[in-house]
Amino acid sequence: MNDASSSALRPSAPPTDRPSGVKVWLLAIRPATLPAAVGPVLVGLGAAIGSGAAFRLDTALACLAVALLLQIAANMANDLADFRRGADTPDRTGPTRVAAAGLMTERRLEVGIAFVIAASAVFGLYLAFVGGLGMLVLGALAVVSALAYTGGPWPYGYRGLGEVFVFAFFGLMAVGATAYLQAGRVEAVYLLAAVPMGALITGILIVNNLRDIPTDRAAGKRTLAVMFGEGFAKTEYYAMLAAAAATPPLLLAAGFAGLAVLLPLLCGLMVPPLVREVRAVGPGSDRRRLNLVLKGTARLSLAYGVLFAIGLAVRIGT
Repeated sequence: MNDASSSALRPSAPPTDRPSGVKVWLLAIRPATLPAAVGPVLVGLGAAIGSGAAFRLDTALACLAVALLLQIAANMANDLADFRRGADTPDRTGPTRVAAAGLMTERRLEVGIAFVIAASAVFGLYLAFVGGLGMLVLGALAVVSALAYTGGPWPYGYRGLGEVFVFAFFGLMAVGATAYLQAGRVEAVYLLAAVPMGALITGILIVNNLRDIPTDRAAGKRTLAVMFGEGFAKTEYYAMLAAAAATPPLLLAAGFAGLAVLLPLLCGLMVPPLVREVRAVGPGSDRRRLNLVLKGTARLSLAYGVLFAIGLAVRIGT
């Protein structure tokens, strides 16, 4: 390893006021990102109930547990892998990363990741018992996806495929699998309902990549934002918001849902401040402001998910 690589991988100096053990684990878990795991499960439940399925508390709770645990595992694996690849440097403008800040050893992070994945497997095995072998396969793919975003021999997040995988797993898989485990069948509305959730959560990743363009470029992390630039990333983000806004009216027009499905459009009040911050990003701007957009988009995805789930479940006007 050359001197430059060694320097890139060397932990940045830990803060003088070292946080407590609990605070360090919370930094690794990244609670602000967890709404992204909750919204799709709620929408899957709403879609299943709206299609006439009886509510099953057991699979609902298990789906929620798996989604949350895999999000946590992905966060910790990303922290570890980006540190090892030199992507988290002192120049990074995002929130503190525990490995790069020297707050947690690599070994401790590895143990934490293994524990969280094992816990998710317990719930996943129950879902496989309920839903069949297909759920076991999907669960295994979800684990691999969580770990391989920035880790492993072929990290897809470094090759411009992050948006594709996030849309697929947080949208199609999370919503579709949750609905299937409630209803025991697959319907077109389940997959259509997955579109806005996949779009909004992909939007979180897009903002993250927009913020990190300078440090990702230096580390050789070829996200779409790095490859095609700030303008492309901004357009991507606006397109995700537009997809989320367009889906409820389309579901209503197609007869898949009643008037209540338009409830998520109330979230439009949350959108203008996010768009203004994204539009303001440019040469010389303070990219740390995008951390607020990340949190705001995560909150938007949860608020949208709650209202969308209600709108799908309550078929008023059909």
